[in-house]
Amino acid sequence: MPELPEVEALALFVSEQAGGTSVERAELGSLSALKTYTPPLDALVGHTVAGAQRRGKYLCIQAGDLWLVTHLARAGWLHWRDPAPPARARPGKGPLALRVGLSSGAGFDLTEQGTEKRLAVWVVNDPAAIDGVARLGPDPLDAGFDEAALATVLSKAPGQLKSVLADQSALAGVGNAYSDEILWAARLSPFKTASRLDGDEVARLYEALTQVLRSAVDRSLGQAAKELKDAKRAGMAVHGRAGQPCPRCGSAVREVYLSNRSFQYCPQCQTGGKVLADRRLSKLLK
Repeated sequence: MPELPEVEALALFVSEQAGGTSVERAELGSLSALKTYTPPLDALVGHTVAGAQRRGKYLCIQAGDLWLVTHLARAGWLHWRDPAPPARARPGKGPLALRVGLSSGAGFDLTEQGTEKRLAVWVVNDPAAIDGVARLGPDPLDAGFDEAALATVLSKAPGQLKSVLADQSALAGVGNAYSDEILWAARLSPFKTASRLDGDEVARLYEALTQVLRSAVDRSLGQAAKELKDAKRAGMAVHGRAGQPCPRCGSAVREVYLSNRSFQYCPQCQTGGKVLADRRLSKLLK
């Protein structure tokens, strides 16, 4: 799933590539993707792209006085096309969700692999009109987000750290992958209760949160859209690396399944040597 660093890079990429061009085509490839009906999708046609920005994990593209907003969900992506395919997008069963053509001759496709089809597209006058955007918590890379702000977020969160970090109403932009990386960097258990962190633990978490995200943004910026996924994988210390040695201590990285997702961690660095069990079977191996 694209998270804060990748969406930040996509916003810059779209701004650089599409800024100053006008929308010539906006064609739906998946009826389920479009979540708004007024203004209609074709209201974008003729408007000049002013640029793009990120809000949490939402990519917001401004065209005239309208915004094309997308959440790429778990398996979605933006593919830059130069030139844009001449074929008109039509609703069907393939991965194409939306095709946008620009006056430059280039354009982009939004696609989603798999069968879940959770990629979403909105056409709105203000991104804040979208419920998910309106509910976003503070952005961890905002200038005003400091250690005290994180402590406030944690004090109001009764859940486990892993869930809180990925809860968009608590913190905007962090998902499954980067929450693994942040917890590993902070040497904290994914199952530790967020509201019970002491001062030292909050300080470590804040440093890890900001450093992991800023480093990932730095790696992502300047990358073409098609290169961002590989850049994300290459920067991971534990996420997606179950069975491989921990880069810090050499112990084997372990994996836990929760619902339909998995997360990775180092038992030696994060849980005092305890191995967290698959939650489908038990809570914790003593």
